[in-house]
Amino acid sequence: MEEITVENNSLINRIRWAIVIINYRTPHLVINCLKSLENQVEIGYDQVIIVDNASGDNSVELLQQTITENQWFSWVQLLPSPVNGGFSAGNNLGIKAIEAEAYLLLNSDTIVRPGALSSLLHAWKTHPEAGLISPRLEWPDSTPQISCFRYHSPLSQLIDAAATGMITKLFQQYDVPMEVSNTPYQPQWTSFACVLIRREVIEQIGFMDEGYFMYFDDVDYCRRVNQAGWQILHWPEARVVHLRGGSGSVKADMAARRRPRSYLYASRSRYFAKFYGITGLWLANLLWLVGRSLSWIRELVGNKQPHTCEFQAQDIWMNCLTPLNLSQQE
Repeated sequence: MEEITVENNSLINRIRWAIVIINYRTPHLVINCLKSLENQVEIGYDQVIIVDNASGDNSVELLQQTITENQWFSWVQLLPSPVNGGFSAGNNLGIKAIEAEAYLLLNSDTIVRPGALSSLLHAWKTHPEAGLISPRLEWPDSTPQISCFRYHSPLSQLIDAAATGMITKLFQQYDVPMEVSNTPYQPQWTSFACVLIRREVIEQIGFMDEGYFMYFDDVDYCRRVNQAGWQILHWPEARVVHLRGGSGSVKADMAARRRPRSYLYASRSRYFAKFYGITGLWLANLLWLVGRSLSWIRELVGNKQPHTCEFQAQDIWMNCLTPLNLSQQE
């Protein structure tokens, strides 16, 4: 293996896989994730980089203590960040810290099933055309989660806000979620709760867009990967438990129809403006309002339960005049 120098002037080897885990005040979740990796990583070939996104609690001390107690220092490296730049910035920091043939981005709220890494390794070796490879995400009881999608588009906003079977069926090709499959296939984008990225992809298209604090960063990167001519491969034979929401409150807030953190809408505006232009962002918002009007009428006349979040009709306009500014942080 080739010896390289990183920015802190320490010498490390170019390895096969670097597994990047972001921690933000979830050290116990990270420890459980590490335990699931312990018997799957190959020392000398694989390396785990834990990026602590300026948690401001006892995360760094607890993680370092656990690494020492379990003698994981041969395959786990802790990298504290001085600032919390968000999901993209944290992953970029981990990627830049070590040179590897591929990078496995892994949420802190995941547990890697036995054999998942070897299955992903097989897919990586046998499908060189795949720039990104994702496993099946599932609940602890093995129920699969929807983790592959079509692109967010202005028409998908109409579907989401209307939440009406007739509208969904009429514009089905624009409906974002894709059905769970037990066979490999190529979605337009995949969840970055767990995703393998080839080094050649990063060399060609660059790092993740740090203008997103959280959310829409994964679909953004997948679009760039597709535009560069790479395929995205979903490999359901590899299975990873995703506890969903363990590393943030946005999904729980949305499920409870509470107002989520503002960075969700700032990221949404950035995404639509970046790929559809300012006009596309405004069209997406107007179509959302049309869809919401339809669902509101159904709520009035058909006792349909509301499904949108508090202040959502207002918040979708966040950054509508300057959508490409940096996303709002916590």
